[in-house]
Amino acid sequence: MTLSDEEQARLTDLVDLQPTKNKELQERWGMDSGSEVHQYLENHLKEYYYRDENSLIRATAKAVDLVGGDGETTTAVRIPELQAHVVEVVAGPDDDPDSVVAVLHKLRDAGHETDVDAVRSGLWSLRDKGVVEVVQKVVPTFHLALPRDEVDVEVVDEAEQ
Repeated sequence: MTLSDEEQARLTDLVDLQPTKNKELQERWGMDSGSEVHQYLENHLKEYYYRDENSLIRATAKAVDLVGGDGETTTAVRIPELQAHVVEVVAGPDDDPDSVVAVLHKLRDAGHETDVDAVRSGLWSLRDKGVVEVVQKVVPTFHLALPRDEVDVEVVDEAEQ
């Protein structure tokens, strides 16, 4: 997706201000309402942002790369224990991607009992947070969106999600 100059500038704002709220972006962008900010994000920058567990707006790893991240950036995520284990075992960004079933087997081999639905859900949640990417083959496959050492994982209780 090619971004216009305005979209590029606003994406840079999002990366610089993260974590942020609609109100802060509204003021920065001279918009009339938080709703207008939400519409802009959804219509122009949907693949470059997500909302964290506190509904704060954050840039995906792809967004940070696109606006010229300094290479020192880590992506901090608060995720349930299962997702933290997924980050530990899923293919790295330079590796061949893993299917949901492959991740399930890796988790079980590492001593973590779970089921395929939980793994699938966890992978999609990690994708929404910009931690993993989907590589479409016959079935969706996944690998980390950035090097494992650039993800700072904080495990949270499932009830907090």
